[in-house]
Amino acid sequence: MSNTDTIVEVSNLDVTFQMDRGQSHVVRDVNLDVARNETLGIIGESGSGKSMLASSFLNAVIDPGVSTGKVMYHPEDGAPVSVLELSDSELDRFRWEEVAMVFQGAMSSFNPVTKIRTQFRETLQDHGRDIPAGMDRAHELLESVYLDPDRILDSYAHELSGGMKQRALIALSLLLEPDLLVLDEPTAALDLLMQRSIVTLLDELQTEYDLTLVFITHDLPLLTTLADRIAVMYAFNLTEIGTTDELLYNASHPYTRALLDATPDLNVPVDEMSIIKGSKPDPVDRISGCSYSPRCPIADDRCRSEEPPMMTVRDAHESACFYYDDAPDAVPISAAPDERPSSGRTTATEGRDN
Repeated sequence: MSNTDTIVEVSNLDVTFQMDRGQSHVVRDVNLDVARNETLGIIGESGSGKSMLASSFLNAVIDPGVSTGKVMYHPEDGAPVSVLELSDSELDRFRWEEVAMVFQGAMSSFNPVTKIRTQFRETLQDHGRDIPAGMDRAHELLESVYLDPDRILDSYAHELSGGMKQRALIALSLLLEPDLLVLDEPTAALDLLMQRSIVTLLDELQTEYDLTLVFITHDLPLLTTLADRIAVMYAFNLTEIGTTDELLYNASHPYTRALLDATPDLNVPVDEMSIIKGSKPDPVDRISGCSYSPRCPIADDRCRSEEPPMMTVRDAHESACFYYDDAPDAVPISAAPDERPSSGRTTATEGRDN
C-alpha cells in the first residue's frame, strides 16, 4: 500500500508496562497500515491488547506505559507525522484536529458538573477556533447524529441516556474536523438496538464527513456490518488481517476460526456452542514460538519453537500461521457465516432520542 493510500502506518509497535514481577508487554511488534477512508475493525478477546493499540494511534497510552516503534500519520497535505515523537503541545493539537478518539464510557468523557455546551465551547477555545462558527458546526453535527442540538447542549451528561451521551460524544469528537476517528468499544455499554443504531450512524458519518474509522470491539457480528477489513488480535499481536468477507468465509488462522465458532448463534443449541479452550497468555510471560500454540489443535514442534510471520494467503489477506491451508479442516465452524444471525443494518433514526 503506498503512502498516498495510507493514513496511518504502524511499524514494530511495542507497548510495555513495568510491573513488580517483570515487564508486561500489552502490544508486541505490531505492523499495520490503515487505508484512507476505510473502516478497519480490530477484534479479539478482552485483554488482547486492542485498546492499547488504539491508544497508540494518538500516543495516548497512560503512564507508566511506554510505546516504542513507529506510528506514522500521513495527512492528505503535508509531511508525514511521527506520532510517538510529538511534543505535548503538538499532541494537544494533533489529537483533536487530525485524529480523535471515542471511548466506551461516554459518561467519563464528559465533565459531570458542566453542561455539554460548555464542553463544546472549551474544546473550540483550547484549539483557538472561532467559537460562533464552531458552535454552528456543533449544531450541524448533533443534528447529523439525530439529536436535538439545543436540548443536548443545555443538558448535563447525567440527564442524557447512554445512547444520547455516546452520540453526543461522537459529535464532539468530530468538532475539529479530524480525518481519522478511533472508536474503542463505543457500543459496549449500550443495548442491542442502540448498538446497531450507532453502527449505522457511523457508516453514514463516514460518507458525510469523508472519515477513516478504526473500530475496536469484541463483538464480531456487530463489526461485520461496518468494517471493510478486519484485523484479529491475540496475545498482544495481530494474527490475521483481511477483508470482512475473507475473514468470514475463508478465515485461515485457527484462532480466528475458533473466534468465529464461539460467536453466539441462535441456530445452534446451547449445549453445542463452542468455547475457545485454554487460557490467554500472561503479558509478562512470553511464550516461545506461536502465542496461540498452547490452545491450537494443529500446533506442532515448529509452532512451539518458531514464531510465524504474517504470510499472504490471498490478495489483501494475511495470516500468521504456518499451516493456514490446514486450518479450515482442523477447526471447522459449526455454521456458515450466512447462516448466522446478522447484526443487521437498522436506520440510524431508531431510538434517536433514547
